[in-house]
Amino acid sequence: MGTRALTVFEEEDGTEIAVLYRQMDGYPEGHGLELAEFLSGVKLVNGIPVGDKRRMANGMSCLAAQVIAHFKRPDQHGGFYLHAAGTRNCDEQYIYFVSGQVGEEPTIRATSCYDVSSVIFSGPASKFHKFVTGMKKLNLLLKGQP
Repeated sequence: MGTRALTVFEEEDGTEIAVLYRQMDGYPEGHGLELAEFLSGVKLVNGIPVGDKRRMANGMSCLAAQVIAHFKRPDQHGGFYLHAAGTRNCDEQYIYFVSGQVGEEPTIRATSCYDVSSVIFSGPASKFHKFVTGMKKLNLLLKGQP
């Protein structure tokens, strides 16, 4: 059985845009890390400046489309599914809420469904990346691996 996860895309006011369901590897060291790697360094903008080469998204709906395109490869069947805003109860073990403000890097709020009130992390994607990488290293050390 896979570790299922939802990625919920939210506007600045909390309005949900869409929900991306992942069937396997939804734990923080899997999907969480991949999501953070993709979002780190992206800047949310309102209108794309001419000639600007930075990684950016023209608002949250543009960012949601970029994330979905990144994870759902054209030759891939299954694994990722797009659901309507507000979708829950897909036997998910983790939920990643992605939101942000214009001019800033997107934020990730990661929660564990093992304990409904459990927020694992909340902050900028680049800091979540550092958090999960550190967590991954700690898990390896606890298992006696270098």
